[in-house]
Amino acid sequence: MNINIEKKKKILILCTGNSCRSQMAEGFFKKYRKDWMIESAGISPSELNPLAVRVMAEKGIDISNQKSKSVEKFLNQSFDYVITVCSSAKESCPLFPGRVKTIHWDIEDPVLAVGSMEEKLDKFREVRDTIERYILDFLKGIQS
Repeated sequence: MNINIEKKKKILILCTGNSCRSQMAEGFFKKYRKDWMIESAGISPSELNPLAVRVMAEKGIDISNQKSKSVEKFLNQSFDYVITVCSSAKESCPLFPGRVKTIHWDIEDPVLAVGSMEEKLDKFREVRDTIERYILDFLKGIQS
């Protein structure tokens, strides 16, 4: 009898403020891998960005109940993967116990976008779509 049992993965997505990029990544991971434990956190957590909530809703993903959390909450936990989504988080990433694999995705911060509301939303959509591509590529890579 050949039973293929895949271990439930634990992933932490880390960014500076845990307001946009890491929150969107958490939403996508939870959509694609409901069976995994997915968390996001920030080095200096702030508030969930309403534009991130809005552009994720356009994809049918509700992140409005997610909260900004400090990385300190997770320091004693082990993860299979810690994914940093900005340079600041990469440079400040603490060490986690166990055999964690650290991955860095350098993703532009949509909060820095200037211009009209539509121009800002376009930047958030662009970043959202980039994050989704990274996650789909990651999932393909670990399943092959």
